[in-house]
Amino acid sequence: MTQSMFDLSGKTALVTGCKRGIGRGMAEALAAAGADIVGVSATLELTGSEVEKSVTALGRSFKAYQCDFSDRAAVRSFAAQLETDGVAPDILINNAGTIARTPAAEHPDEMWDEVIEVNLSAQFVLSREVGRGMVARGNGKIIFTASLLTFQGGITVPGYAASKGGIGQLTKALANEWAGKGVNVNAIAPGYIATDNTQALQDDPARSKSILERIPQGRWGTPADFGGPAVFLSSSASDYVNGEILVVDGGWMGR
Repeated sequence: MTQSMFDLSGKTALVTGCKRGIGRGMAEALAAAGADIVGVSATLELTGSEVEKSVTALGRSFKAYQCDFSDRAAVRSFAAQLETDGVAPDILINNAGTIARTPAAEHPDEMWDEVIEVNLSAQFVLSREVGRGMVARGNGKIIFTASLLTFQGGITVPGYAASKGGIGQLTKALANEWAGKGVNVNAIAPGYIATDNTQALQDDPARSKSILERIPQGRWGTPADFGGPAVFLSSSASDYVNGEILVVDGGWMGR
């Protein structure tokens, strides 16, 4: 019975930002749990991507889309295309994101605008469009990728920190409206994970050392560390979990 709580057989999961990193790790874990995957990224190959190969090797289907999440019209068009194609996700993983590092005093409007659009506004637009169908059907799971900067301010990433703070509140706002309608809305907040987004930190000996010294587990996280949390929040095991921000950080926030 315990295993069946995490079984995603017959479910379809839409995973944004699935081409690499945390998004790919979550897509592969959901597929391993039985879900078919609809993947979307700005540069995702429409056929033959590495994530597609991983998913199909697990015996699940994979359908690819491309979408520029910095373009509001493109996000709306993508949502409309899903409906045209008859894709009605049971699970939505809002993972697509970007980061821009420039000290606040020199942080240009254009950099701020792009980060807020990709990380926050696009997330709301897609959740609204996909969530509408979930509410009508009376069931669904929506998971946002938050951040440690949902809680902390960070350094030289004001737009990113603001966007991830907003994601935390958006998670709660949607949960407040949709929990009673059969749709669970939650978020996963990664700690310091070895991905492209943190390459600058990994390459800075002083920053990398200070980060590792604060993580009780003593290592950077990996995309594979998000498989279990993603499956949990996508499955019936989390049916009474709403508006939660699950921190996956090796213990960072406990220090």
